[in-house]
Amino acid sequence: MPLLEDVLAEAGATWRDLARIGVGIGPGNFTGIRISVATARGLALSLGIPVIGISTLEAIRAGAEPGTPCVPAPRDQGYVQRVGQAPELVAMADVPDALLPPPPVLLAERIARLATRTPDNGPPPAPLYVRPADAAPAKDAPPVILDDA
Repeated sequence: MPLLEDVLAEAGATWRDLARIGVGIGPGNFTGIRISVATARGLALSLGIPVIGISTLEAIRAGAEPGTPCVPAPRDQGYVQRVGQAPELVAMADVPDALLPPPPVLLAERIARLATRTPDNGPPPAPLYVRPADAAPAKDAPPVILDDA
């Protein structure tokens, strides 16, 4: 939040000057995406303005360079979205024309520009999950809590 306030101050703007909020929905860092989407939705609700979710893959494609938008993932894999297909997790070696995300400032600018051109009548943004989370419930039984009575 302090960084967002700094960005607004640098532009000579306040929260009330915003007409809509664009937020990156991933794919990417599981926790980071959830935090950014929740923050954007909360801000939009409190300000009474629309919030638009833009995928990182859309933002990469907005650079208009030839190739396949690709977000690096663990284990030498990448999240890709080929034209007309759903995002998928593939081996990086299988994406010879990978277009990687631009620097963060340019990525944020692309998300903002795409959000200005996207209708605001869709559902609220949600994280883009290409695969399930690595975390799983514990398999061990929980400890027994003894009553002192």
